[in-house]
Amino acid sequence: MIFKDLPKFLDALENKGLLVSIDSEVDPELEITEIADRVSKHYGKALRFNHVKGSAYPLVINTMGTYERLNLGLGVNSLDDIAAQIEDYMNLSGYVTLKGKIMAIPKLAPLPFIFPRKVKHAPCQEVIEDPDLGTLPIIKCWPKDGGKYITLPLVFTKDPDTGQQNVGMYRLQVYDHKTTGMHWHLHKDGREIYEKYRKSGKKMPVSVAIGCDPTIIYAATAPLPKMIDEMIFAGYLKRRPIELTKCITNDLYVPAHAEFILEGYVDLDELRLEGPFGDHTGYYSLSDLYPVFHLEKITRKKNPVYPTTIVGKPPMEDCYLGKATERIFLPLIKIQCPELVDMDFPLEGVFHNCAIVSIKKAFPLHGNKMLYALWGLGQMMYTKMIIIVDEKVDVHDYAAVVMAIAQNVTAESHLLLTEGPLDALDHASNRAFQGFRLGVDATTKYPTESAGKSSDYDLADTIIPFSKNKGISALDFLGSKAEETGKPNWVVLVDEWIDPKDLSTVAWKIFNNIDPKRDMIIRSREDGTMFVGIDATKKGPADGLMRPWPDDIEMSPDVKAKVDERWASYGIDLTQ
Repeated sequence: MIFKDLPKFLDALENKGLLVSIDSEVDPELEITEIADRVSKHYGKALRFNHVKGSAYPLVINTMGTYERLNLGLGVNSLDDIAAQIEDYMNLSGYVTLKGKIMAIPKLAPLPFIFPRKVKHAPCQEVIEDPDLGTLPIIKCWPKDGGKYITLPLVFTKDPDTGQQNVGMYRLQVYDHKTTGMHWHLHKDGREIYEKYRKSGKKMPVSVAIGCDPTIIYAATAPLPKMIDEMIFAGYLKRRPIELTKCITNDLYVPAHAEFILEGYVDLDELRLEGPFGDHTGYYSLSDLYPVFHLEKITRKKNPVYPTTIVGKPPMEDCYLGKATERIFLPLIKIQCPELVDMDFPLEGVFHNCAIVSIKKAFPLHGNKMLYALWGLGQMMYTKMIIIVDEKVDVHDYAAVVMAIAQNVTAESHLLLTEGPLDALDHASNRAFQGFRLGVDATTKYPTESAGKSSDYDLADTIIPFSKNKGISALDFLGSKAEETGKPNWVVLVDEWIDPKDLSTVAWKIFNNIDPKRDMIIRSREDGTMFVGIDATKKGPADGLMRPWPDDIEMSPDVKAKVDERWASYGIDLTQ
């Protein structure tokens, strides 16, 4: 089933009992977030708020917040179905003979029809208005956010040199009724186009689509090569062309069936403080200077629905979009790394801090070869920790991965430390956008590869809550543990308020809170075993970190109490 627009997708969710409609009036400042966060953590349904305080428009959230709903939105039974189709298209081995070419015709025939189609009359332009963001039910997500944010914007720009359009999802902090921030990170395509406009001195037109069907939303987040138009990819996913229409005030083309279009421009000489923002890492990203988006016109449907999302400590709705990338782009990575079998990005790694990869190992140090190859592939360069396991290990079975590490990572050479680019949201490195990355070769070793002794251990002995008021540094404490032969090979320190039995939170802290060079010690013991100590606690100047450490995202107690008190009025059953 393929959906023409967001309302058609919402109808399907409702018909399948996957959407809860809420008639109680709710506050867009924090209350919607607290409700949606509880539902996300219980893997609950999509939510439609029919009466949002201060706005005439209904709001939907968590529409793609489970595999079932995301699969439905993309028109597949499983995300692996898309990957299998891409892999089938790329398999040219059967096209050599005339018979193979003839048999390939039905398979390849739909491809020319996935290119966007331009239309003159579009539902997204049924109403044309002067800009007033105050009419939209824009939410404030978390207590320490810098303001309200548009969190599902599809930002359309055009390369001034090539004329090719680009679509990306960049959050928009609302400053007033007609200006927002434009959160372009250093490594993003939108930022590159912005820099081209700055050099040319030309005015930079920007249009933002809000409220598209899931294929278009996902395409805007996908890590596509620059030469591939996101709307072509969306057409491929939809298996029909995306209808685009020309904006009223500029020459950009936007999805004709979007709910809202914000038309305007980015001032090339203006920067304004943007943030903080409760980000997908589970921490607040810090304030910084970013360009400003000026609205000139709003167009919309007659009766639009406003979609939004929240991000924070996983699991959240954005996690499933990330998982779609993991599955869909696996065949493309296999082209350059044919030994790759499978890949998993744990939700706790927030998609740029950890990847688990299985390979068909064929020679000594094959794991190292794979690590370097992956760090050289597009956005994989940001991945702070990559774990390589044998093909027999299920990368989605984390207990099996931990066992492979315990048995096969027994010498210092099995841990590879490199220096390179990091995601802009990495807060553990002393340098923005760069730092150290850790490769873990947990494959079975050849006789010619260095190896030490493995040892069995209980996770209860491995994860230790640590207080920094003990008068001993975390690394000195780990050093003392290294001398205790017969004890666990691995010890992880977490802050004293972390429950060591909450393995999801522990993993989240490990992946987010370490600089592998600064926060790990690796030593060989007298009994032939190797000791690895990891300091996953919060860092500061005493630990060698000079950059500000962001706060964990937490909802304020008064909002939690308010939602507790009003919960029955929402009509949400978390047990379903």
